[in-house]
Amino acid sequence: MPQTHLAGPARRFIPGSKSLPEQIADAIGSRSTPLSQLLRLMAALEAEGGDDRLRLQLRARIGAPLDA
Repeated sequence: MPQTHLAGPARRFIPGSKSLPEQIADAIGSRSTPLSQLLRLMAALEAEGGDDRLRLQLRARIGAPLDA
């Protein structure tokens, strides 16, 4: 059966490939980033004790309430 979806596999958080802020910026900018990937990035950001600005941007992209 021929493939109808030609997109490559979704990029995942891979420590050492790109910095976490770069990966988050790429994921936020891409409308095709799966929700699971955004949640993995959020978990990685939380584990690092991340930046509040990046956290808010990810939450807005995910659709999570800002006061959650």
